[in-house]
Amino acid sequence: MTRGTTRRGSERAPDRETDREILRLAVPAFLALVAEPLFLLADAAIVGHLGTAPLAALGIAGAVLQTVVGLCVFLAYGTTGSVARRLGAGDLRGALTQGIDGLWLAVGIGAGVTVLGVLLAGPLAHAFGASDQVTGPATTYLRVAFLGVVPLLLMLAATGVLRGLQDTRTPLVVAIGGNALNVVLNLVLVYPAGLGLAGSALGSVLAQAASATAFVVVVVRAARREGATLRPDLDGIRAAGRAGVPLVVRTLTLRGAILLTTYVVTAAAVGARDQEVDLATHQLAMTLWGFLAFVLDAIAIAAQAITGRALGAGDVTGTRRLTARMIRWGAVGGVVTGVLIALASPVVGHLFTGDADVQDLLLPVLLVVALGQPVAGVVFVLDGVLIGAGDGRYLARAGVLTVVVYAPVAVACAVAHADLVVIWLAFSVVFMGARLAVLVHRERGDAWLVTGPSLAEP
Repeated sequence: MTRGTTRRGSERAPDRETDREILRLAVPAFLALVAEPLFLLADAAIVGHLGTAPLAALGIAGAVLQTVVGLCVFLAYGTTGSVARRLGAGDLRGALTQGIDGLWLAVGIGAGVTVLGVLLAGPLAHAFGASDQVTGPATTYLRVAFLGVVPLLLMLAATGVLRGLQDTRTPLVVAIGGNALNVVLNLVLVYPAGLGLAGSALGSVLAQAASATAFVVVVVRAARREGATLRPDLDGIRAAGRAGVPLVVRTLTLRGAILLTTYVVTAAAVGARDQEVDLATHQLAMTLWGFLAFVLDAIAIAAQAITGRALGAGDVTGTRRLTARMIRWGAVGGVVTGVLIALASPVVGHLFTGDADVQDLLLPVLLVVALGQPVAGVVFVLDGVLIGAGDGRYLARAGVLTVVVYAPVAVACAVAHADLVVIWLAFSVVFMGARLAVLVHRERGDAWLVTGPSLAEP
């Protein structure tokens, strides 16, 4: 009896160690990721009381901005994996050198995107086919908000460096401070200053600039301590850019599916009033879905950091054990978030808008969101594991496949003028279900388990 108990205890010890490691990284990441989407939630809550048309405009502008910034998420994800591998191999100076290259890459990409975004704000807003009452304010918001792209990308890159160094607490502190500043600036600029929707965009830009400055200071100080160069290394920047291409494709497919869904909502509406209500409801639902995605993504952040470090140290067995444990965490986390959003669905609409039609429509849509959360939890965890392993090429191919599966269903919803609940069912079941299938298939194989200090693509 004693021997059996001792054996079971020794078998559980690695799981307990894994849980502690996940918690050490995931809890601060969870709190930071909860704070990040509050930029959008705060905007939605403040702008929603300006009227339904401004809220619908924010929905279109938010979809564009999230797509542009989302395409550059490799600055965080790719950097986390590459820095963690160097750390696992015992090369801290090399890890920070790669991180500095990522910061310079963020500046270069951000400058180009800012210029193009300001010039193309109008065509981007009109691409969704909304009415002039929605498109005009959306254009104004975009022209101001694009000025914050460089700070946003610097925040992504610096966050990736710190996560790769197994530090998720610093991003938490910066996220809380930046979010608090964002809320204050939005309240002041939208109402007392009388800038309306443009004030909301300006407040977010200023808060993002302050947050980016704080991040860069932390990373630069660490690099100086280890003797890593701060000068731009063109070869290193190009290498970081090449490594990020598959993740860009992967992210493009994700954002493409979300943009397609927004377009379908617009096209399926049968009148101007229905379009405003559907778009406003969809904006709130998608913002809340993104909020929940960030919550579940905390475990995926831990997966990126620990997977990269473990594979950098050549620990395949540990990587397998960690992955199995985090899949369980993801599933349980999805159940919890699903229950919470289902319980909150009858009242949450009142927090963001006074439009009774939007409030009524939001309830069934959020119930669909709630039902899809367990699948989303597993999807986000496996996505994080494969990103940390540097399996970007597979993720890119898998992303294309999921869009190919989802697009015909989405188009059919538009043609049939499906209501918003049906559109959200298609998104949750077809798109997220396809992602689950391709990720589980990959995880069961061995091709992604590449060891060593370099973030090699299998």
